[in-house]
Amino acid sequence: MDLPWRLRFGIFMAPYHPVRESMGLTIRRDVRTLQWLDELGYDEAFIGEHHSAGWEPISSPELFIAHVARETESIRLGTGVVSLPYHHPYMLAERILLLDQLTRGRVMLGVGPGATPPDTAQLGLTATQLRPRLDEGLGVVLRLLRGEEVTHESPGWFKLVNASCQLQPWREEGVPVYIATTSSPAGATIAGKHGTGVLSGANFRPLGPGLKSTWGTAEDAAAARGGTMDRREWRVMTRIHVAESRAQACRDVNDLLFEFDCHYIGGTLGRPFAYEGAPEDYAEWCVEHAGALFGSPDEVAAGIGRLWEQSGGGFGGILFMGNEFAPPDRTRESHELLARYVMPRFRGELERPMRSHARAVAAREGLNLGEAEAIAEAVRAVGGEAPETILGARVRPPTG
Repeated sequence: MDLPWRLRFGIFMAPYHPVRESMGLTIRRDVRTLQWLDELGYDEAFIGEHHSAGWEPISSPELFIAHVARETESIRLGTGVVSLPYHHPYMLAERILLLDQLTRGRVMLGVGPGATPPDTAQLGLTATQLRPRLDEGLGVVLRLLRGEEVTHESPGWFKLVNASCQLQPWREEGVPVYIATTSSPAGATIAGKHGTGVLSGANFRPLGPGLKSTWGTAEDAAAARGGTMDRREWRVMTRIHVAESRAQACRDVNDLLFEFDCHYIGGTLGRPFAYEGAPEDYAEWCVEHAGALFGSPDEVAAGIGRLWEQSGGGFGGILFMGNEFAPPDRTRESHELLARYVMPRFRGELERPMRSHARAVAAREGLNLGEAEAIAEAVRAVGGEAPETILGARVRPPTG
């Protein structure tokens, strides 16, 4: 697919793990997953923050990133996301700048309002406080990251008096910042208002606007401040699993996918779960009706192409949801198949080798004849008699 820029690939690792598993072991497996993705050449990973409900064991993405950065080489590591209303904005800015220095510029800051109701409740907050806090706190964090001196008071939350951060970002362009948006237009609006990147879900959940609508909301908010948005700073999250066929991919993920959507989304969080069919057919239903990309490399690549078209102008990167729906060996194979056969199509990696291959094919007859003639001359030079055909080419008889 001919794209105007190189598409980035990565993982959105909340992470989610069934409550019946050892949390300590799942965290270690998450580390190994990112090591594997780094080895395969994935561009980035976003790691989430959660504090309750039993499914999501990482409480501090910054601490997790600090550890993983030492175990990887090049993959960029982002918070995906820090629930900004739960934190003092100054302390968040300080932590991210330190982490940016420690990782030598591999850090990205993703923030959101907080999407797990038990987290919000046990911190004594209400849902209606979250998005206004995200907007207000983000404005302060961005000023601090830019090196400004900030005086700001938010009654009942925080107060800053001539506050500034000591560290500067590792890269001249600063720390990339993204806002998560799924079920509400607020995230896209805040991103447009502040000129940040966007982390948005595709259509794997029944809530929320479509891709084109999400980006339009961000652009409208940016225009209101006299600015613009950069589609290359837009990450689209969706469910992806690659196998030798769609049928095999659906078999790989079906049981744990159904468990997650039925028992976590529907049961733990009490969100709508619209499926009424047989549990064993759920993965196929998700492909047909919920936008999941489960299939062969060709089918998944085609699905990414459809997302690109649905976005109304493209995006900068695709993030697969790190849910571990398949057994570990099949999950690792999916990561490898995606890296080997899908990612190169959207990165421009195939253009040069395929062009070189086409040139070789076009010139093979003449080149083979030339090589055959050279071999024949070498045989004759030592008194031998060259055969009439060498390398499939008919050589000319000796002169004289």
